[in-house]
Amino acid sequence: MLRTVVGLRWWIIALVCVGTIVNYLSRNALGVMAAELKTLMNMSTQQYSYVVGAFQIGYTIMQPVCGLIIDIIGLQIGFALFACLWSATGILHGLAGSWMSLAALRGLMGLSEAVAIPAGMKVIAEWFPNREKSVAVGYFNAGTSLGSLCAPPSLRYGWQSAFAPSPARAMDFFIWAAFWYWLYRSPMEHPHIGLKEQTAIIEGQTPVNKHAEKKRILEVLGTRHFWAIAQARFFAEPAWQTLSFWILLYLAAERHMAIKQIAMFA
Repeated sequence: MLRTVVGLRWWIIALVCVGTIVNYLSRNALGVMAAELKTLMNMSTQQYSYVVGAFQIGYTIMQPVCGLIIDIIGLQIGFALFACLWSATGILHGLAGSWMSLAALRGLMGLSEAVAIPAGMKVIAEWFPNREKSVAVGYFNAGTSLGSLCAPPSLRYGWQSAFAPSPARAMDFFIWAAFWYWLYRSPMEHPHIGLKEQTAIIEGQTPVNKHAEKKRILEVLGTRHFWAIAQARFFAEPAWQTLSFWILLYLAAERHMAIKQIAMFA
């Protein structure tokens, strides 16, 4: 008889949080080391903006695509696959010798790391009753801040180390993907979920009408609910991305902070 894990849904969201930490660690490393990279690669501020833009373009394009892919192939294999892709791309960052090669790699990273938010939200939709979903989102989003927090100390061993080119750092990323593939199942299929927890999850969610007519994209774009959410995100994201990629460069260029000071500030 398989052992039942009490509160399995919270262990699942903790695993998602760890994956988000790994994701944001490599993502935010660029902003922390921007000043050093500009010197080492003889990169202008304009060229740095192209590097940042490459990531943002890849990320923007792939977010809906990643969501579609994990809907088709499932969270278990989908999240693990994209985690392996962004880990491999992060390793290649250590080989970048110019701003153009760095921009190309950042673009690839944006394509693969775009899976984090769609996957995390889908996990919450599957594993939590309605009354707990906002709390679960809070724990999931904590990974974004913790990943950003861990990025500055990673510079201790040089700028390449922040992108995990070493076998040890690379293994950390791939091990998470292996753990995810091994441990994740839906609540209806997981061998370690208790009947009481499974029932609470299913009964606490809004029933989905599988026979309802699917809405087309243009129909969704025409709803007020969509724009209420989209406008808030549209105005919030530029501020967040500015903080992630530009404020730390400002501290180095205008406030003349050293790398260690920037790391402590970040």
